[in-house]
Amino acid sequence: MSESENRFLGEEPVGSLMRKYAIPCIISLLVGALYNIVDQIFIANATYLGSYGNAANTVVFPLTVIALAIAVMIGDGCCAFVSLSLGKQELDRAKKSVGNSIVLMIASGILLMIIYLIFSNAIITMFGGTVNEETFRHSKEYFFYITLGIPFYMFGQAMNPVIRADGSPKFAMISTLAGAVIKWGMMGAAVATVIGQIVTAILAIWYIVHMKSVKPAKVDFALSTDIIRRTLILGITSFLSQISLVAAMAAINNMIRKYGAMDAIFGQEQYAQIPMAVVGIVMKFFQIVISIVVGMAAGCIPVVGYNMGAGLKDRVRKLFTTLLVAEASVGAIALIIVELIPQGLIGIFGAANESSYYTDFAIKAFRIYLCMMIFACVNKACFIFLQAMGKALESTALSMIREIVFGVGFALLLPLRFGLDGVLYSMPLSDILTFVIALFLIMGTYKELKEDRKEILDTWRKYTLSQEKV
Repeated sequence: MSESENRFLGEEPVGSLMRKYAIPCIISLLVGALYNIVDQIFIANATYLGSYGNAANTVVFPLTVIALAIAVMIGDGCCAFVSLSLGKQELDRAKKSVGNSIVLMIASGILLMIIYLIFSNAIITMFGGTVNEETFRHSKEYFFYITLGIPFYMFGQAMNPVIRADGSPKFAMISTLAGAVIKWGMMGAAVATVIGQIVTAILAIWYIVHMKSVKPAKVDFALSTDIIRRTLILGITSFLSQISLVAAMAAINNMIRKYGAMDAIFGQEQYAQIPMAVVGIVMKFFQIVISIVVGMAAGCIPVVGYNMGAGLKDRVRKLFTTLLVAEASVGAIALIIVELIPQGLIGIFGAANESSYYTDFAIKAFRIYLCMMIFACVNKACFIFLQAMGKALESTALSMIREIVFGVGFALLLPLRFGLDGVLYSMPLSDILTFVIALFLIMGTYKELKEDRKEILDTWRKYTLSQEKV
């Protein structure tokens, strides 16, 4: 298949393209998120585990995000590189990026698994697993089995955006769903998760062998410094947005452990795990919302990249507007849910088996921690859209400010004044300040994408002529 068969990315209405690419991407990310969330629901409703199991799941969760960070850096970077290359009619470079990304992903997955197995105790301790002995024991057991599936998980997640860039968003969705269907029929949270990830990875391998537009040849698997550098630069924002989230979670978990021990209620041994378990549940709901938000934005990457490469800035501008409105709407719906029915949310995670202290803290955590969901959703859209446009520096800077400067900084500082509640205040304050900065970048992006009518027509005429020659 020649790159001319991707012409529809520059011709179909942007709203239609967004639905075509975003919906499968959203479903894929939601299913990926549900791997861990279903584990937590299963654990939470097991009376012999309860909040201890929830706390253990919260400890391990950031460690799966580290694996995801590496995977999306390579996968999203390759997706953006392929889309930009196809827009510029550079098919050979697109194939080379796919081949190099596959090699990088396999090596990274195996290396991370080895590191996790060797340093498991130290890593679990670093993420707050020593809140009490029972939590540490469950964390170690769960982490061991999850670690065995890391290479498969990373490969499947990395290849998902590459498959979308090849023009097959539905297959990307189906491969993730297949793994989830197998998982949900199995007993044992961690083992079932690994089995599902293996299935997703196998389907990704099958697709690579049968790729349409950018099927790599043997020569494309030979590593190229230039291709790797450009691919990783385009994907660095995805990596930093995930890895910086890990830093924020590490800070939050440790502040919860420290200031929870000073609390009159949660300083007691039998209640010590509750704050960590609750914040983990709140983060899981946030992860569901962010999966929708990131799915919409990431689904736009091939469309944005192709149209930027073809010089069709007016179409990119329309897509940006559509995306921002959609993301703000998702945030508004999520905000209504967490403010009006937090009891229903915590009930899913086994609140009936817990004390009133658990329920009261959970309601407060949902309402405070997620009260700026609209801003959080718009911020995420801005990160990814700038990345898709090839603006890695701006996107990376904004992401780092949100997660490291604000996310980690406020998580460490606010508890000094507000105690355990300071951890909850760190999230909305970070989102407000990030949105103020993002607003300037959004306005700058609109200004850059604004073209007069004559310039648009001239660009489109040149683009059509170039396609007819292919």
